[in-house]
Amino acid sequence: MFRAAVVRKLGERLVVARQAPAELGSYDVRICVAGCGVNFADVLMAAGKYQEKPPLPFSPGTEVSGTVLEVGTGVKGFKRGDRVLGLLGGVGGFAEQVVTNESMLFAVPDGLDLARAAAIPVSYGTAYVGLTRRARLQRGETILVTAAAGSVGLAVIQLAKHLGATVIAAAGSAEKLELCRRHGADHVVNYREEDIVKAVKGATEGAGADVVFDMVGGDVLLQTLRCVAWEARLVVCGFASGDIPKIPANLLLVKNVSAVGLFWGAYAKRDPAVLHDSIVKTLELAASGVLQPHVSGKFDIAKANEAFDFIATRKSTGKVIITGEGH
Repeated sequence: MFRAAVVRKLGERLVVARQAPAELGSYDVRICVAGCGVNFADVLMAAGKYQEKPPLPFSPGTEVSGTVLEVGTGVKGFKRGDRVLGLLGGVGGFAEQVVTNESMLFAVPDGLDLARAAAIPVSYGTAYVGLTRRARLQRGETILVTAAAGSVGLAVIQLAKHLGATVIAAAGSAEKLELCRRHGADHVVNYREEDIVKAVKGATEGAGADVVFDMVGGDVLLQTLRCVAWEARLVVCGFASGDIPKIPANLLLVKNVSAVGLFWGAYAKRDPAVLHDSIVKTLELAASGVLQPHVSGKFDIAKANEAFDFIATRKSTGKVIITGEGH
């Protein structure tokens, strides 16, 4: 038996329960979980406010790291004791043990802290696909990142700098902006106190941002469209404000701006190679020290509700991790 934090009724607190190990299929791998990344989507899913609604009861969490306990008879690429990173297809990660298919596992390079490795897949995979595939960011361009002190925001900053871009980070407090600077931002904007349009135009000598990577939505997104460059690309990645805006098409037209969506998890079904490549590439960059995940909080499974509260009240920066016993 092992512990798991479970959603029994949408909108209510998680319950820690003991569960029996699941049966292992021929190509499945059982993992002793060191860490599970907590995403805002997990908070929304537990509240019943996410676009995907798994059947009750379920454990949130889709990205885990840990050590292989057992492999199915058909598994060739992994063995007991291997350090791995795994994707779970949406749920199941807030547990001390998980089972996933071999195809969704990745070897964790030596030198990477095992629990901290759980901070990589969703955040850095999203940033990688967003920058290289959706925005097609080029060396020498300028990118504006909103919610920049969050897990995806910091990943975007680090990857954009690696790709040779100038980064303008927008966040809601001086402390968060200082964190963005430490992770590589060239310019910062406090959008609770400053005019985004004036700040971005000032930082770019009036040219505007070539790429906007937005995770806030609402009025913030609308303001970013007024400080973009000719043929800019807007990447819509989330609505942390809770406000899904209507984008004025005339603002896209006058500067030939492209607006594209980014739902990284959808690649698991529609184009798995894209998702797989994003994790492999970012793991390599993390192992070499180019990418350094920032973890602002670690919570034992028994304190999973506190982890949710930490994120929901906007106290977190970077990633929050749920850990198993001993981690």
